[in-house]
Amino acid sequence: MAGHGSYFPSASCTETHYSTSASGGFHPHLPGFRYNFLAKGLGATMWFFIFYRFRQDGGKLLGHHPFEGHGEGHDEHH
Repeated sequence: MAGHGSYFPSASCTETHYSTSASGGFHPHLPGFRYNFLAKGLGATMWFFIFYRFRQDGGKLLGHHPFEGHGEGHDEHH
């Protein structure tokens, strides 16, 4: 029962049926300079925006609430 109904396929099942003789395999073209430059620019803009927002709202995100310690003793005046 070796090879019939076992979990691992036999050697005949793992052979590829793709023709790679003429093309030599899959060779995608590299992106042009404009696309590379645009992708790096957009990526840098995204990270600058994320760091800017973290600088503005990072304390709130981490659990530091600046308004909690602000109202000490002000409840008596209202």
